[in-house]
Amino acid sequence: MRFMILIKATKDSEAGVMPSEQLFTEMGKFNEELVKAGVMVAGEGLHPSAKGARIRFSGDKRTVIDGPFAETKELIAGFWIWDVKSKEEAIEWVKRCPNPMYEDSEIEIRQVFTADDFGPALTPELREQEERLRAQVAEKK
Repeated sequence: MRFMILIKATKDSEAGVMPSEQLFTEMGKFNEELVKAGVMVAGEGLHPSAKGARIRFSGDKRTVIDGPFAETKELIAGFWIWDVKSKEEAIEWVKRCPNPMYEDSEIEIRQVFTADDFGPALTPELREQEERLRAQVAEKK
């Protein structure tokens, strides 16, 4: 099962405050554990929302909204993709994680959909297309 682990933003991360050498070291050790255990698929930090944009969809209309975005507690400062056996295993890994911020912080765990989760709406033709696209992406890596 794949899970996206979302590191929630804080006022400091939105202000562009960078992690200390000590935090980089602690997170590096944690990431090494994830890699050695075969859990980590990907992981990155994100720039503050001031450097981002949102696109609002309303029918055929698209509206671009430039950052920063007001609700810091709803923003994401970074992420991992993990491949684990269960949500409980993901929770256990997160509990071992160093606090990624200089203040109280939150990490959210969300399961990634698989093709089987979509049922009959994902027809054999659409499944084939999805597999072909994933193979093309893998080739480019």
